[in-house]
Amino acid sequence: MTDVEVLVAGGGIAGLTAGLTAARLGRSTLVLTGGAPGGLLLSINEIDGVPAFPDGVPGYELCPLAEEQAAAAGAAFRPDELQGVARNGDGWRAATTGGEVTAGAVILATGGRLRALGVPGEDRLRGKGVSHCASCDAPLLRERTVGVVGGGDSALQEALTLADTVGRVLLLHRGDALDGQDAYRRRVTAHHRIEIRYGTIVEEVLGDAAVEGARTRDATGATAELDLAALFVYVGLEPNTDFEAGALERDATGRITTDAALGTTLPGVFAAGICRAGAAGRAAASAGDGATAAAGAHRYLGGSDG
Repeated sequence: MTDVEVLVAGGGIAGLTAGLTAARLGRSTLVLTGGAPGGLLLSINEIDGVPAFPDGVPGYELCPLAEEQAAAAGAAFRPDELQGVARNGDGWRAATTGGEVTAGAVILATGGRLRALGVPGEDRLRGKGVSHCASCDAPLLRERTVGVVGGGDSALQEALTLADTVGRVLLLHRGDALDGQDAYRRRVTAHHRIEIRYGTIVEEVLGDAAVEGARTRDATGATAELDLAALFVYVGLEPNTDFEAGALERDATGRITTDAALGTTLPGVFAAGICRAGAAGRAAASAGDGATAAAGAHRYLGGSDG
């Protein structure tokens, strides 16, 4: 069993920033990173607005750098995942895939996972053309037509990444306007290799051994079959909050509710990043959450703001 002052569950930018901040505040800190530090950001090619990092930094550079900073400040890391937290005297006992950890305060920064479309063919062809990583798969799809489902930041970024390599990108969005940041919207709408199809719903992923296309329905109810070499799905996130935590309050979507200081309904337990209700869902905001939660944990343990 490991005893620390601050336990951070999650290796995304919120968790890494929380670990960095807690360690800089002088707290013994352990960060549970899961399988790969960085989480969902590892597949994002351009990230803007994170303090101390240049705009456009790829996630596979940002996250290792953030981990290095936290380690240099004194934070420790384990590649484990949180399974549950329970009261342990004045502190907390956390069950993890690598054993138990006791801590005075806990920061839940467990992030989220990409939501599935939930249509026929999607699960069967996952990894066989159904993808969530444009930077990984674009080199294999040169000169071919691919689909991207969604209209938010992640979908627009993936479409832009793919358009640098593939022949054509069909951006399939159920709404009548894109939801992502203006900077991304302008680049997508101006790109000659990206065609936006509004009011389009994917009803089935087609193919036997690999993706060959998608069956769609538009706002009028008309259906079509698109010839596609791959389908990249970005239709929102589901929070990773299915661990045991007693009286921890979650909203209807499973996200953790917090107060203004990011404290949860459990004393000494804080939440940061996209696993909490009301999170902005952007890297810079998640990093800010991590710092705020760490400062809250420091105060809870008797530290001062000065």
